[in-house]
Amino acid sequence: MSLSTQPADPRRDEGIAQPKLGTLGLLRFAWRQLTSMRTALFLLLLLAVAALPGSIFPQRSIDAVRTTDWIARHESAGPILDRLGFFEVYASPWFAAIYLLLLVSLVGCVLPRSKVHWRAMRSQPPRAPKRLERLAAHESVTLDGSPDAVLADVRAALTSRRFRTHSHDDSTVSAEKGYLKETGNLFFHLALIGVILGMAWGHLMGWKGDVIIPVGQTFANTAARFDTLSPGPLVDTANFEPFAMKLTRFDAVFETDVKGQGQFGSPRDFTAYVDFTKEPGAKVEKKVIRVNGPLETGGGTAFLLGNGYAPRLTVKDADGKVTYSEVTPFLAQDNLYTSVGAVKVAGAGPVGKQLGFAGLFLPTAVLDEQGPRSVFPDALEPALALSAFEGTLFPGGRPQSVYSLDTAEMTQLKNKEGTDLLRIWLTPGQTYTLPGGQGSITFDGVERFAGISIRSDPGKEVTLVSALVALLGLLLSLTIRRRRVFVRVAPADDEGRTVVSIGGLAKDDDEGMGEQLEDILTRLKERRT
Repeated sequence: MSLSTQPADPRRDEGIAQPKLGTLGLLRFAWRQLTSMRTALFLLLLLAVAALPGSIFPQRSIDAVRTTDWIARHESAGPILDRLGFFEVYASPWFAAIYLLLLVSLVGCVLPRSKVHWRAMRSQPPRAPKRLERLAAHESVTLDGSPDAVLADVRAALTSRRFRTHSHDDSTVSAEKGYLKETGNLFFHLALIGVILGMAWGHLMGWKGDVIIPVGQTFANTAARFDTLSPGPLVDTANFEPFAMKLTRFDAVFETDVKGQGQFGSPRDFTAYVDFTKEPGAKVEKKVIRVNGPLETGGGTAFLLGNGYAPRLTVKDADGKVTYSEVTPFLAQDNLYTSVGAVKVAGAGPVGKQLGFAGLFLPTAVLDEQGPRSVFPDALEPALALSAFEGTLFPGGRPQSVYSLDTAEMTQLKNKEGTDLLRIWLTPGQTYTLPGGQGSITFDGVERFAGISIRSDPGKEVTLVSALVALLGLLLSLTIRRRRVFVRVAPADDEGRTVVSIGGLAKDDDEGMGEQLEDILTRLKERRT
């Protein structure tokens, strides 16, 4: 007995040849994956995640001192994170890569969809199905009149509801509306591209700088005069607009009516009065800067972001030589303007030693069992409470805040008896002689200062317009329904009457499709009566 076997497949010996993509096919596949909506959404989520370190870790462009201190405190993780760009997140290569990939993905996704949508808007609605009762929403009524007359009224009823109509034969009408839904969707995504381009342009060509200007002093718009400056990668700071502003007066109004509804001491208004000069030799203009009233300088927008007090201090050495004489800003810490600050005198003290003073400025000072404190934010009874140190002001050459004193390599001075640490209490006009022939410090008076932030963002108009377009597009895509309506007419058994069959089809779930058909039939009946 022999066993029958199937004939051998000659392809088994030769093997099955798998198709090869090749270089061009691989590139086409990668491009399709990159330009898919799923990839765009993933990159958008990835960009949000990548931005998180910018809010967790201090950024060098915003606060170099804090960044340096953080790295110094975290000896193991700090240098590694620094090399990875976690302290310059928005200027790091990996953040830029995500940013650019998202831009390319959106462009590659939106442009083909826009082309398809344009063709769909210009095309005619499809033919009506033969059996409209199979559609999810359908109705059928019998009306008086011939099929041609009823069909004309059907077109009019559909047009009145903003449907675009077309008849493929003498007994049907196809209608559709809601293309603005997809238009709004495309506008939204195109606007996202505009927002990305606007923000990128603002980052590359924009800049921002902060400066403290005491009353009576002048600020010139040069890079060296800013306290902090963050220029964009393509900004040439040598080409800043040469405007200047002198702070002539600063008014601060605080609540003093304890019987009113306002809180005692709360701020009411801040106003900076400046003499503005657009360029050297130009006419001086009187300008005002308020909290919600910035000044357009032509080279940027000047915002009033802060204010405080700047005591006038004079430090002399043992021979009476002036080693420090400046208006020194102190930074407010609370609503009562209890302010901290530091005076760094590199030219004072014994050989190899430097002097530093750190402490509080109190606008309305009291000294009681609670210690030195301020009871009102206005400068009614100003005073300084200081401690004195000698040593090295800038250990290791590390950057530090102008409002604090690094005492790592400094020693605090003691009183004349050497029994306790030195505490200095000064009111305007008073001079304190330091022990051990260290010289003296004088509190000459106090001035107000204004904290001005000047920003230039050439991409803000593009970003604003794009954001508004995105909002409009989002509203259109959420509120408009994409619907198709098909109508078929046929003579009824009764002479002079016509059977009207109507069916509706929505692109997405649409509970209002049935109501839409009833509305069309109502309008049709009104026309036939």
